[in-house]
Amino acid sequence: MISRLPLDQQPESLRAVLSCNDVLTEVLARTATLDLPGWYVTAGCLFQTVWNVVTDRPPTSGIKDYDVFYFDGSDLSWEAEDAVIKAGREVFADLPADVEIRNEARVHLWYEDKFGVACPPYESIEAAIDSFAATTCCLGVRAETDSRWRVYAPHGLSDVFNLVVRPNPVLAPRSVYETKAARWREQWPELAVLDWPAASVTTSWSCG
Repeated sequence: MISRLPLDQQPESLRAVLSCNDVLTEVLARTATLDLPGWYVTAGCLFQTVWNVVTDRPPTSGIKDYDVFYFDGSDLSWEAEDAVIKAGREVFADLPADVEIRNEARVHLWYEDKFGVACPPYESIEAAIDSFAATTCCLGVRAETDSRWRVYAPHGLSDVFNLVVRPNPVLAPRSVYETKAARWREQWPELAVLDWPAASVTTSWSCG
């Protein structure tokens, strides 16, 4: 099982599995041409590709869209983000999938109106990924210019490959997590969906 491989071997195994999805690899390659600051292809299209391969489904099965997130704090206007979105529409026009491009530096401007809780401004694209509703969602992949893939996985890859959906109660409300988890379980009934925690637990670490 990939989740039991040594940590240094897991990213290459992840790449091998994700490469089964031709749409995803094309999104990665084309996004690289847009030269977006700090970008990642992230969230559902990644872990759902893994779920499909692990459960012997077609690699693109059930994937609603492909998220491309970048981070540009130099211009927080909607006009600047919209210009990037329009450029992306041209780049991805012939792909058989929806590609959604978002500037995560702007999320705090609209998050509360949409989800009912305030979102402090993110300091980086990685901070944005850290706040996704489930730890399984906290995954980003970027194609580098030397053909390497950069993988950001703050919670590791074990849950992704073991079909475990675990809540990440740092920002998104419980209702968002439970709605997403219910939808995913309809498509992938093999998932083990963990309950939202009853209360937050704070752990203090000390080396002394």
